[in-house]
Amino acid sequence: MVCIFLADGFEMIEALTPCDVLKRAGAEVALVSVTDSLLVTSTHGVTITCDNKLSDIRPEDIEMIILPGGMPGAENLYRSETLRELTVAVTKKGKPVGAICAAPFILGRLGLLARRKATCYPGFEKELSQAFVTPGGVVRDGNILTAKGMGVSLPFALAAVSMLFGEDKARAIAAQIMAE
Repeated sequence: MVCIFLADGFEMIEALTPCDVLKRAGAEVALVSVTDSLLVTSTHGVTITCDNKLSDIRPEDIEMIILPGGMPGAENLYRSETLRELTVAVTKKGKPVGAICAAPFILGRLGLLARRKATCYPGFEKELSQAFVTPGGVVRDGNILTAKGMGVSLPFALAAVSMLFGEDKARAIAAQIMAE
């Protein structure tokens, strides 16, 4: 299952675009609240009902983690010790982990970007501890996928599809949704 973790203050397009595109590719996707409620409110006051709470997720069921940005959403994600531990464990198992906008700072603070190429929303570069920060919109280095911000949510989502299902599937989805 692909888990897209949400905390109050998340950026909607950065969560829902990967959700949509990955579901089109055939992935089992769950919006997962890191709060005590299934209801999570975006940066713009839109409340989303998540599929699960973090406490319901079994680590062995995770195929990929996606961390959307938005502030204070990304900071609220980082505050979850359980999510931090889960992100480290999934990354160390070599499973894909994606973070967009401000959220790559979570991976940086956890030491998961050391000696890897990564990108983030401008101003968060100092948080990407020991990373090779690049100017790209979407950057993949091994099992880590990072992106600059909501404007590249679709290419980020297609890159996530590529990581899980291969480049041919990503191209097919891009063609289906007129992204090419």
